[in-house]
Amino acid sequence: MDPQSFLSSRIDRSATPLAVGDVVALIAVLTVGTLSHSTSQFLIENPLYLAEVYAPFLIGWIAVAPIIGAYSAGAAETAKSSIPLVIRSWIPAAAVAFVLRAFVFSGGAAPTFIAVMLVMGSVALGGWRALYFKFR
Repeated sequence: MDPQSFLSSRIDRSATPLAVGDVVALIAVLTVGTLSHSTSQFLIENPLYLAEVYAPFLIGWIAVAPIIGAYSAGAAETAKSSIPLVIRSWIPAAAVAFVLRAFVFSGGAAPTFIAVMLVMGSVALGGWRALYFKFR
């Protein structure tokens, strides 16, 4: 199968609002987590720190979510189809992010952090999509 036709079958334009909201939800979770473990003075002194926190998770999300189907036609239809797809996409995307944090970016991938991020990312992404379909 042609890779381009495979990817085009996994991305539906009607899912664009979901993509934007997913990225915002992930950034929100990462920001809240970072702020709960860092002082504002630290973030002022290290202005690129947040970018380094976001990068592995956004790279993992962008690389994995379309392949799993987070933006397929089914994802844009109902909450019942969209929420499981986003959570199924989050787990491997987060795994990619943890590998990147362990070997490329700073931050590491402690087991507690992994557990918290898997849960909080699932809650944030699933919760955002539930709200989207409730008020759409």
